[in-house]
Amino acid sequence: MSATVCFCHGRESGPWGTKIRRLARVAEKHGCRVVSLDDRDTQDPDVRVQKLLAAASSFDRPLVLVGSSMGGYVAAAASAQLHPLGLFLLAPAVGLPNYAHVAPELVARHVAIVHGWDDAVVPAEMVLNYARSQRATLHMLPDGHLLKEELEHIARLFDDFLGVSLGRVRSALPSREMVAVL
Repeated sequence: MSATVCFCHGRESGPWGTKIRRLARVAEKHGCRVVSLDDRDTQDPDVRVQKLLAAASSFDRPLVLVGSSMGGYVAAAASAQLHPLGLFLLAPAVGLPNYAHVAPELVARHVAIVHGWDDAVVPAEMVLNYARSQRATLHMLPDGHLLKEELEHIARLFDDFLGVSLGRVRSALPSREMVAVL
């Protein structure tokens, strides 16, 4: 199964920053089409959500959304309408003021959140609570908000995530549906 992997960048980064370039190579290795939205024209997260929803009509399915920081919020908030196969969120901007949804519902079959213990922008406790409320897989790493020190670790996590999401690798972890039942 091939898929479109759509990247949503953070507030002060761009569509082809270091993390996105590294993870795009992983997606291409899986035979996925890679799209990275350019949202540098607005710092309004909800305008970015609307731009993603509009752009998604041209994406091949299944869809995997990858978002970093504000882009993590954008991917999460859009998931309720897009129903992607997967959501891979890096230091998602959740629990912050001035966002329409403090904790958007994560609507995807496969969800993984990666966050740094030393994140000074989005405190770890907020993301721990968010992941718990969403029954999402959470990877806490010894890094800050930019997650630049653990990029190769994140690339391995994303490789595993795509393998499971695309049905090429069987997960050692229970699915979200099983976790909800337990």
